[in-house]
Amino acid sequence: MTTTEQRPATLAGALTDLATTVRGEVITPEHPGYDEARAVYNAMVDRRPAAVVRCRDVADVRACVAVARDLGLTLAVRGGGHNAGGLGVWDDALVVDLSLMRSTTVSPDQGLVRVDGGCTWGDVDHATAAFGLATPCGIISTTGVGGLTLGGGIGYLARQHGLTVDNLVSADVVLADGSLVTASATSHPDLFWALRGGGGNFGVVTSFVFRCHPVGENGTILAGPVLYDLADTGEVLRWYRTVLPSLPEELSGWFGLITVPGGPPFPEELWGRKAAAIVWAYTGPHARAEEVLAPVRSFGTPLLDGIHELPYPALQGAFDGLYPPGLQWYWRADFFTEITDEAIEAHARFGEALPTGLSSMHLYPVDGAAARTGADETAFAYRDGGWAGVIVGVDPDPANAGAITEWTKAYWEALHPTSAGGAYVNFLMDEGAERVRASYRDNYPRLVDVKRRYDPHNLFRINQNIDPSGG
Repeated sequence: MTTTEQRPATLAGALTDLATTVRGEVITPEHPGYDEARAVYNAMVDRRPAAVVRCRDVADVRACVAVARDLGLTLAVRGGGHNAGGLGVWDDALVVDLSLMRSTTVSPDQGLVRVDGGCTWGDVDHATAAFGLATPCGIISTTGVGGLTLGGGIGYLARQHGLTVDNLVSADVVLADGSLVTASATSHPDLFWALRGGGGNFGVVTSFVFRCHPVGENGTILAGPVLYDLADTGEVLRWYRTVLPSLPEELSGWFGLITVPGGPPFPEELWGRKAAAIVWAYTGPHARAEEVLAPVRSFGTPLLDGIHELPYPALQGAFDGLYPPGLQWYWRADFFTEITDEAIEAHARFGEALPTGLSSMHLYPVDGAAARTGADETAFAYRDGGWAGVIVGVDPDPANAGAITEWTKAYWEALHPTSAGGAYVNFLMDEGAERVRASYRDNYPRLVDVKRRYDPHNLFRINQNIDPSGG
C-alpha cells in the first residue's frame, strides 16, 4: 500500500516510465495539448484524467493496461469519443486513446474488412466504398468504430444485413491481465458472444474484422429526407408504424422530429421550420428503385422530397457538419416494440416544444435481418422487431444546457411507459445499474459470467458496466 503522500510520486514515476516505453504520446495536465486531448464529442462532459496516452500499437495498449492494473488506476478507453455519457474519459483516470490506430484493409474477394480500434466509420466507408461495399454501422461517419460496434450498431443497413455486431467476424482484444486474444466463433466464443453488444466491459479491442456487402450499384444508392409539416406528425407516425415493417429490406427509413437546418440542400423557405422527417435509404438495384420507393413517395403532402442518387459514404457523412464535436448534448433512450397511440401523442406534443434547432427525437428500425438473429445469439438482446428511440437535447451554448436537459427528461418520462423497458446502450448516459440490466434483459447473467472470467476485478468499468459481482 502507498500513502497519500507517496502515491503522486509513484504515479508520476509510472507515467514517466510509460512515456519511455510507448511509441505514442503520454499527455498529462502540464502538457499544452491536455485540454484538447481530454475533450470528447459531448461538451457537457468536462473531466480531467491523470493522463491521456495516444497509443500507436497493441504494445502501447498493453503497457497502459499494465500500469493501470498494477497501480490500481481507473482506466478509460477512448475511440472516437462519441459516447453519449463521455465515457472515453474520467477524472484521475489513465485514458487509453486509440485515435492514432486507424488503418483499414479490405479483402473484396472475401467480403471482409479489417479495421483498427481507433478508426471512425468514415475511415471504414472510405476504404470499402472503393469496392462498392459497406459494413452496417450508424448514421454519423465521425463515430468511432469501437464504441458503436461493441454496443450493437444500428443504422441504414440493419434491415437488410443486420446490426454491426451481426457482421463482426473476429476481434483482437487486450485483456485485463495484459494478454492479447482473438475472439471469434471458434476462439474464445464466450468472449466473442459478449463483445457483440456487451460494450467495453471485457477488454480493449485493438482491431475488428467485419463482413461487408455490396450496396446499391457500385456503391451508389438512393437516399434522403422526406419532410412533413409538424402538424402532420400523428398522421405520419400512424402510417410509418404500419408501412415500415412491410417494405423490402433493402429500403430503410428512420423517423425524426427536427428543425430544418438553415442551409443547402434545404430550400430557404423551410429554414428553421419544425418538421416531421423520415430519412430513407434504398440500397438495392436501381432498376427496382421506382417500384420500391413508390409507397413512401406517394404518402401525404411532403414539404420536401429529398431522395436522390448519391454515394453511400455521402449519406453516412450527411450529418457530420450539422453535429460537429463540441456541442452540448443530453440523451435519453428506450426500445419500442410498437409505436402506440399514447406515444404518438407524446411525440406530437414534445415535437412542438423542441427547445433548440439541433434538438431532436429519432426512431431507428430494428427489424428484418436484425430481428432474425436470436435474442440470445449475441449480447444485444432486443431482437423483437420495433425501434430504438433516442431523444437528444443539443445546443452549442452552455447557457442552454438546463433547457435541453429538462426537455429531454420530460419527453422521456412521458414516453417511457410505452417502451419495452431497456435502451440501446450506446444511447445511455450515466443512468445506473438497473437501466444497464434492463437493456440486456435475460442476457445479463451470462454477461456477468463472462465478465468474471475475463475481468474479475472490473478494471474495465468506465462504461455501461457489467459488475462481476452480479450487482
